[in-house]
Amino acid sequence: MSTYKIEIKDNLLRVSFGEPAQNDQIVRDAAARLEEMAASGELAGGPLLKINGPISIPVAFVLAHKLAHIYGAVAFYDPKLGKYVISITHNPSYKLGDLID
Repeated sequence: MSTYKIEIKDNLLRVSFGEPAQNDQIVRDAAARLEEMAASGELAGGPLLKINGPISIPVAFVLAHKLAHIYGAVAFYDPKLGKYVISITHNPSYKLGDLID
């Protein structure tokens, strides 16, 4: 079992912690899972990817680095706002800080 779980469905990436571990191992597991998903075609890219679930700052950097190259915009869910916040964008349809459902 992995220390970090990542699944995608309909351009929504669901993330969660798995087995207890420190960030050094969690970062490696998250990166490995993203590579596995890219190799299998699960991460096909597109205009927008939403991410929902608990995440540490080091894991957020790994996801941002890997996903910003294949998606036009990336948004993280903010439970306080009840919306996704555009955090990375190369897509003119989305501006940094835009709130989307």
